[in-house]
Amino acid sequence: MHDEMKLLHRVRSLDQEALAEVHNRYYDSIYRYIAFRVNDAQTAEDLTSDVFLRFLNAVRDKSAPQNTLRGWLYGVASHVLKEHYRKKKRDSFTLLHDDIPTSEQSLDSQVDEILQNENLQAVMNGLTDDQQNVLALRFGFGMPIQEVADTMGKSEGSIKMLQARAIAAISQRILLQGALA
Repeated sequence: MHDEMKLLHRVRSLDQEALAEVHNRYYDSIYRYIAFRVNDAQTAEDLTSDVFLRFLNAVRDKSAPQNTLRGWLYGVASHVLKEHYRKKKRDSFTLLHDDIPTSEQSLDSQVDEILQNENLQAVMNGLTDDQQNVLALRFGFGMPIQEVADTMGKSEGSIKMLQARAIAAISQRILLQGALA
């Protein structure tokens, strides 16, 4: 924590090395958190870049985080995801996957991959926002339970319960889909 405070101090003074260190230190975990929620690599990269652009703007505008960099970045990532899904809802229709199959990947394997991604997204969409956030923070962002609790403003017990219920709901849904297949 002390190391992060020193880094924040350097960031607030617009130290280029500190800004690069923030990017290097947190990019992968922010990307994993977002990718876990959107299930599309290109979209995850775009949204992750947006998080860091907002971070740079906040630093420039002197509204950079004061205490916790990781929590602040998570909050921005969460907000970016909400905006993404709001925009996606407004766009109401989706185009079919229009990638041309490469020699490395047949059309059949692309269709299988799309169906798996859609199934995963459908399973995730069946969870509450809190459950999705807990899973994304725990497994996408790699946070321990205590840090997830601090970030979400909930008790450790609540986080454990949300995680257990989310995993149970996913298991039940997968079993149900398997029975219907």
